[in-house]
Amino acid sequence: MFSRFSTVVFVAMAAVSAVAASPAVASEVSVHDPVMARDGDTYYVFSTGPGITFYSSKDMLHWKPEGRVFAGQPSWAKHAAPSFDGHIWAPDIQRHDGKYYLYYSVSGFGKNTSGIGVTVNRTLDPRAPDYRWEDQGMVLQSVPVRDDWNAIDPNVIEDEHGVGWMAFGSFWSGLKLVKLNQAWTGLAEPQEWHAIAARPRSGNVAGETAGTGEIEAPFIFRKNGYYYLFASFGLCCKKADSTYHVVVGRAKSLKGPYLDRRGVDMVNGGGTLVIAGDRDWKGLGHNSAYTFDGKDWLVLHAYETADNYLQKLKIMAITWDRDGWPGVNQADLNQYRSVQLPAQ
Repeated sequence: MFSRFSTVVFVAMAAVSAVAASPAVASEVSVHDPVMARDGDTYYVFSTGPGITFYSSKDMLHWKPEGRVFAGQPSWAKHAAPSFDGHIWAPDIQRHDGKYYLYYSVSGFGKNTSGIGVTVNRTLDPRAPDYRWEDQGMVLQSVPVRDDWNAIDPNVIEDEHGVGWMAFGSFWSGLKLVKLNQAWTGLAEPQEWHAIAARPRSGNVAGETAGTGEIEAPFIFRKNGYYYLFASFGLCCKKADSTYHVVVGRAKSLKGPYLDRRGVDMVNGGGTLVIAGDRDWKGLGHNSAYTFDGKDWLVLHAYETADNYLQKLKIMAITWDRDGWPGVNQADLNQYRSVQLPAQ
């Protein structure tokens, strides 16, 4: 059933079937950790990849490759992560003060030799005359042993007072929230930090290894008087053995506490399931969430079993139950099929 999709998606889905029938013409968009924004009448998806790969679309179904944000690498990346190889992780795109702020991560895999940076542009349209990304450098850095948290997976949100905050984190002691300065390019002083979610792990001392607390990818979505904290539990990137899945908690205050449907604080391992893998799809997660034209959407990646667990873009309509909890239709994993258009 396509009942959850907007009219424009209904129309476009019919076109998808015709185009996708010819593999020589188009394939699906293959991304990790997708985030999305709209500039004018065009949607843009940014994702993990060399230089941050991105795509544009008029209908959220047909996506044109637009290349990469960074032609090379951020000048500070090797300082924060000596093993950085050009693969930039987990971006987040936000509009603030008339510009677009693209936050991103550099790291060594499985280590908290990590940093979060931000680059700024007046437009997302690569063909616009004023299109130019201007890197603002590092916002936050984590150092092994010194820090029991990992500076990756940023998500920035503005609170009800117009103040910017950044949620971030992966494994170690869990997800954090830190206040940003007025420019949104560094931390506010004096600094203000909050723990917002964590999972049980072995050992309590900061170390160089991630440990067993399988949590990452925070995304905070404001709706109907609540802040909803989405997070990914489990392991990504392991093909058939991937256990990634999306959970959520909510709070009246951005600072928390974020409670799941049972009333369990996410700092104590709470989290209500939003969507998990099934026979056809594994490794579901690293989601973002948006409202466009009054409709709410969950954006995430999933590994398709029938395609050797290749990661693919998924955009799913969010519905809300009578108690105000978000849900998605599992069947939409198979219903939504993006089309990657030829690069121009």
